[in-house]
Amino acid sequence: MTPRFAQLPSALSQRTRTTRFGDIPVLLAHPDWSTPAPVLVWLHGRTVNKELDPGRYLRLIRAGIAVCAIDLPGHGERAIEGWDQPAKTLDVLDQAASEIDIVTDALADANFKSVFDLERTALGGMSLGGMTALRRLCDAHDFVSAAVESTTGWLEGLYFPASWNAPANVPHWPVQHDARRVEKSDPAQHLLGFRPLPLLVLHSEADQVVAWEVQRRFLDMLRHHYTINGADAAMINVKTWPTTGAPQEHSGFGTIANEAKTLQVEFLSRRLRAKPPAEAF
Repeated sequence: MTPRFAQLPSALSQRTRTTRFGDIPVLLAHPDWSTPAPVLVWLHGRTVNKELDPGRYLRLIRAGIAVCAIDLPGHGERAIEGWDQPAKTLDVLDQAASEIDIVTDALADANFKSVFDLERTALGGMSLGGMTALRRLCDAHDFVSAAVESTTGWLEGLYFPASWNAPANVPHWPVQHDARRVEKSDPAQHLLGFRPLPLLVLHSEADQVVAWEVQRRFLDMLRHHYTINGADAAMINVKTWPTTGAPQEHSGFGTIANEAKTLQVEFLSRRLRAKPPAEAF
C-alpha cells in the first residue's frame, strides 16, 4: 500500500483497490465490490496524482457510482521528471487520451466479476485531465455522459490568446507550443467526431490558469455542434461562480467545493441511473 493510499478515509480505503492496467497505475473504488455499478473514469490535473481529492471518490461510491482514477503519464506512481511542467502538457494529454480504451477494456476483465457496468460509464477530469477527456470524446467511444472542471476544449485559445485578441484577464501560457502540435491535440479542431452526450461543466469565472472566457467560447462551439447534429444543446450543463477562493481560482473550488461536488454527484447519478448501496457507510 502506498503512503498516499494509506491516508485515504477509512470508509473509502476499505472499498478501494490499487492495481495496474499494463503500465497505467489505477485506483478503483466500488460501493460494495459485488453489485454491478456504473463507473466514472476520472483524470486528475497536472502536477498531482490519482489519490487527490478522496472526498470526491467517497461521495461517488456512497451514491452508488464506482470510480476508476488513473495517474496521468509522468505523474504519481509513474512520475517522470519534467512531465508535470507546462512544456509537457500536450505529451501528457495525447498519451492519456490513447490509454482510455486500455482502461475501459481492463474494467471488463473477468476477474472483476462484472462489478463495473460498462453500459453506464462516464468520463471526467479536472484541468489537464478535463482537456484529455474532451479530446477523447472527439473519437468513437461508449461513454454515456461526461463531467469536466476548470478546463477547456479550445487549446488554440488557451495557448495563443493574442490570436483572438483575448481580454487582458486571459493569462498567457508560460511556454510556447508549436501551432501544428496544438491543432493535433485540440478538441475544438476535432468536433466533427464529438457525439453529443450529457456534459457537466464547472468553472470559476476568475480562473487564473484556464480563463473562463476560453472555455465559454469552446462551449459556444460545442453547442453549435450539438444543434447542427440534431441534438439538444441543453444537454450541456454549465455552472460557474464569480469567485471560489481556491488557489489561483483553479485548483479545487475553495469555499464552494461542497456545492461543486454535490452538483457532480447529482448529475452523474441521474445520467448513470445510479442507486446508493443497500448499506450506507
